[in-house]
This record gives sequence, C-alpha cells and structure tokens, in this order.
Amino acid sequence: MTAIDETTINRLSATAAAFPRHEQTFPTLTAHEIERMRRFGEPRSYKDGEALFETGTPGPGMFVVLSGSVAITQRDGLGRVTPVIDQGPGQFLAEIGQLSGRAALVDGHADGAVETLLLPPDRLRALLVAEADLGERIMRALILRRVSLIQGGAGGPVLIGSASAGNMAPLQNFLARNGQPHHVLDPEADTDAADLVARYSPTRAELPLVVCPNGTVLRNPSETALAMALGMIGNSAQDRLYDVAVVGSGPAGLSTAVYAASEGLSVAVFDSRAFGGQAGASMRIENYLGFPTGITGQALAGRAFNQAQKFGAEMLIPVSIKSLDCSKASGAFTLATGCGHTLRAKSVVVASGARYRRPAIDNLEHYEGRGVWYWASPIEARLCANQDVVLVVGGNSAGQAAVYLSAHARRVNMMIRGGGLGASMSRYLIERIEATPNIELMFNTEVIGLDGAETLERVRWRSRLAPDEFTMDIRNLFLFVGADPATGWLEGCGVQVDRGGFVKTGVQNGEGAPAVPLLQTTVPGVFAVGDVRSGSVKRVGGAIGEGAQVVAALHGYLAVAGSPTLLWKAMLHHPRQPRAFAGG
Repeated sequence: MTAIDETTINRLSATAAAFPRHEQTFPTLTAHEIERMRRFGEPRSYKDGEALFETGTPGPGMFVVLSGSVAITQRDGLGRVTPVIDQGPGQFLAEIGQLSGRAALVDGHADGAVETLLLPPDRLRALLVAEADLGERIMRALILRRVSLIQGGAGGPVLIGSASAGNMAPLQNFLARNGQPHHVLDPEADTDAADLVARYSPTRAELPLVVCPNGTVLRNPSETALAMALGMIGNSAQDRLYDVAVVGSGPAGLSTAVYAASEGLSVAVFDSRAFGGQAGASMRIENYLGFPTGITGQALAGRAFNQAQKFGAEMLIPVSIKSLDCSKASGAFTLATGCGHTLRAKSVVVASGARYRRPAIDNLEHYEGRGVWYWASPIEARLCANQDVVLVVGGNSAGQAAVYLSAHARRVNMMIRGGGLGASMSRYLIERIEATPNIELMFNTEVIGLDGAETLERVRWRSRLAPDEFTMDIRNLFLFVGADPATGWLEGCGVQVDRGGFVKTGVQNGEGAPAVPLLQTTVPGVFAVGDVRSGSVKRVGGAIGEGAQVVAALHGYLAVAGSPTLLWKAMLHHPRQPRAFAGG
C-alpha cells in the first residue's frame, strides 16, 4: 500500500468520524437532478482562491458545484481555522441558515476554477416545495450540516471566561437555544484565551469576553448585542407589509407560522430570546402525540423553526416587541421593537406565552444567572455535577427538570409548598420521581432567602407548618413556580385581558351581535393562541392545535379587502357568517 493510499484512507476515516451520516449530510446529485434545479438558479464562476461565502456575512444562497472543487473551513475570532470538507461536482454548498439568507457560519473558497449554479434563498425555498423528493434530500442535508457545525465545537463566537463568570451560562443558553455554533475557553486552561484576557484587561463585570468570527470583541454583551454582532438580526423587515405578524415563537407561534406560510401568507415571527418558548427548554416531552419515546423541547421546536423557514416565514429572533398600535393610521397594525424600529402587518397573532414567575425571595435578582435558574439544560446540568441542588416545584416542567437533573446532581431537593404533587403534575412523572433514589421530596416548604458573594452559596428555607428557618449549602437553585402572561406590550391597544392578565378571545360584542371567532381578541384582526390566551389548556399539543386553527380565521379576516371595518359591517348585516369564522 502506498503512502498516498494511506493518506486518503486516513482522510476518509476522519471525515466519516466527523459526519456519521455522511451520505445524507453530503449527498451527490445526479445530472438529471441538477438539470431539474437549473430553472431555480443562475450560473456563477469563481477563480482559484476566490470566496464564494465568508463567515459572518449574509450567505447568497445555495451553490451547486458544476465543476471544480470548493474547500469548506470553519474559523473563530481567535484566527483558528478548522477544515470541514472539500466539495466537488454534483454536491451543493449550504446549511439551514441559507433558507433565509442568514450570515454564513463557514468559509467557502474555490480550489482552482469553479463553475456553480446559485439558488438565492427565495428560489431555494421554491425548489424545496416544488420538487418534493429532491427537496426532502436537500432539507435533511441542510439540517444535518447545522447539527454537525454545532457539535464540532470549532467555529462561531468564542466565549472566554470561567463557567461561573458573569452571564456565561445565559449566553451559552442563548446561543444553544438559537442553534448557533460556539465554544467556551477558560483562560486558566487555554493560553490564547489567557493572552486575550491580558490584552483587554476586563473587569469581573466585563466577563465573559465574546470574540466574534470577524474578530470583534464584546465585553459581557447582552443577548441582543451579541445577536447583532453575529448577524442574526436583519433589517429587511422594516420595509415590508406582512399579512401576519406572530409575536412569540413557542409551539403556538411556530405552528401559526408553518400553517400560515405554507398557505401563501407573508409571515414575520418575533421573539425576544429564542424559538421554542418555555417548551424549548424542556429536556423531555413524553406526552406529545406521535413521540412514544419522548422528544426534547429543543428538538421539537427546532424542527418547527426549520419548517417555517422552508415555507418562507421570516424569523426575527431575537427581536422584542415593546408595543402594538391598533389605530391603523397607516392602514395596518404597527409594532414597535425594542431596537427602536417599527414594522407593519395586516393582522397580528399574540403568541407571546408567559414569562417565568419570580417568587418573593430575598436577593433573588442578584443571583439570576449566577446560581438561580428558570430552566434545566445541559449547561446547568454540568454546573450541578455531584452537587446538591434545590428545585422549587410547580407543574410538569418541574418534574421533567427534576428527573433530568437527578442524573447529574448528587441529590435533588424538591421543595413543594403544598402537601403533594398530584394537583399540578402528571401521574407518570410523579411515579418516576418517587422511584428515583436521589430525589428528596420536601413538602410544605418554601425558599425565603439567598446568600453568597458573587454567586449563590446558600439557600435559606422554612417549613410552612412551623416558624423555624434552616440553611442549606446550595450553589444552584431551580425555580419552576409557574409563569405570568407576557402581555405588557398590548397595553393601550384595546385588547382585553382577564384578571390573571391572559388575553380574552371569542368575546361577544353584545346581544344580537354576530359570533366572534374563537381565537379573535376584542380587537378585530388581532388573535391570540397558546399559553397567553385565557382558557387555553397550557399543553404543547393544545398550543400547536390553536396555531393551526387560527390560520382559518386569519384567511377570513384578510379576505375582506384587509379592512376590519368592512368585515364587521358585513358580518352584522349578513345573516350567514363566512365559513372561516364558524367556531374559529
């Protein structure tokens, strides 16, 4: 065997190890398949060494290599370049972000003269829909490539600092929840990271440092500032009038986006943090139809997120909505964002869900992100390894978190205000908790205070049946005590809420008035779905069902010249309602 043969074998072995599903991740198209794709693309030529796309800049779409070879590499802000793969004739260059023209996560350079067929994002989406069998193969490959980039731990932003530094865990969670490749370096163990810390001399409050792929260094950035630096947020939405603006990208919002976009409506989806909502933080959902072995909330939400992009929904995450103007002075609803921009839509779907409830605990705010958590992901689980933790219970999400953390922590102390779990938790979870030896149930107890220097060190608690107070050495406290509806942005626009702050829907305008769609709020053209809606069942399946159901009402509303005034006048004077409005 020659040295060349050995080198080739070693290279192929390394590629197979890096991409276990190599044939699906990097399929080779046939000449017939490429011919079918030509009507969606345009020819592009590149000279040796020329860049087809670069990390951190908006990707032009998907390239199909007709001749030549393209070297794909991954780099981070420290200048480290990691080869990914070389792709040649019959192969295509893209990952899931190119469905919406997001910033590229890798570099692609021509290795010699290269001829390609370029499919811009809109034409790529058209191909996926029009050519179902071919589109399925391409879509699977795009998803697997993003997964491989995330698991590779080589490119993307570099977070520099210790695991407990500042907002390290929240920033890691933010990037992970949004499917962004990244990695963490501890300056105590990595010389490059130590050199960077020495150069920038950050204070403790300025850690972690985040080094973006273009070399920009951010000091303990907010999630929005990091998203802007990584090109996660575009500006094109300001210039468009959408059929539907969906505020919130939990299961209800994602369901609305998928069904509305697949039926031809132009859709913009907003979320202040990440897709998936509270369900996206669940480590295992076992009672959702069709998944007998369970599925993580992140996996379920990720599939829906990709599906919505496939049909053309514009995902504006993280973008927070601060207010809604229902006066329609410009002929449409106006949404004001936290970035200071305004966007317009003919209709609005409120799917903003709920925000984690903060109980009355001394010093709680000081330790949020520094030992106090409202979710349990692998990031927090690593921080809890071989430690005792406290989990304050409320509902199925708490039960799922307890079971998950029990595999990492030495002991999980579940504090329950009442005398049992049956009122708020599914029976299968209760049985699993009772069967887990390192989960201790502490009934009629509550946390009253937190102590520590910069991070959490102790939890003060008491029994609700006696005046005595106790202290426990705890570095990680998990709070699952319910949530309050995220409806503050609706104030002043006429949308009515109930005593708990949840949005009212299906409210009659008076005796003799026509029936109102079940998911319609008190403002025509504004609908509500999921956890934020008064009377909803607060389950993933229910939220997804309402997201699908609301699209019929949207069609009915938009069909009457886009004018709610004309619509309601027509309904008042016509004895038969439009079919789309019968029961929502």
